[in-house]
Amino acid sequence: MKTKIQKTKKILYVDMDNVLVDFPHGIECLSDEDKTSYKDNYDECPNIFSLMRPMPDAIESYRILHENFHTYILSTSPWKNPSAWIHKLEWVQKYLGMEEGEPAYKRLILSHHKNLNKGDFLIDDRPNNGAKDFEGELVLFGSPEFPDWKTVMDYLIDII
Repeated sequence: MKTKIQKTKKILYVDMDNVLVDFPHGIECLSDEDKTSYKDNYDECPNIFSLMRPMPDAIESYRILHENFHTYILSTSPWKNPSAWIHKLEWVQKYLGMEEGEPAYKRLILSHHKNLNKGDFLIDDRPNNGAKDFEGELVLFGSPEFPDWKTVMDYLIDII
C-alpha cells in the first residue's frame, strides 16, 4: 500500500515594520505637530500604527508563504506606546483577516526578544530585538541581497 509522505513545513516569521508595513507612510500621515514632537521617536507617537499601509507585494507574498510555511508575524511594539500594541493587531486583522482560517489568524507575536522564538527563517529589516541572534536564518529585508518582496519570494520558494 502506497502512502503519501507529506513534506514538513518550515517555520517562518515575518516582521511588520518596514517589511509588511510601510512605516514611512505612517510618518507622512502624521500632523506637523506630531512630526515635530516625535521627530526622533516616531514609533512612540500614539496611533501612528493605525495610519500605515502595506508594503508593495507584502500581503500577496505573505499569503503565498502561508501556503508553503508555518507562518507567524513576529514584531516588536514600542514599550512607551501602548496604542501600538492594539493597532498592530488591528492592522493584521484588516489586511490579513480576522477569522479562523485566514493566514494570520492568531499568528501575531509581539516580543522584544525575537531570538526566543524557534524557527527556520525570520524576515526582518533590522538585526535588533534579538533578530541577529535568531536560531534560524535571518533574511534581511531591504538589504542589497533582499531589497524587496520579489527577491525574498524568489529565495524562499526555491527552498521549499
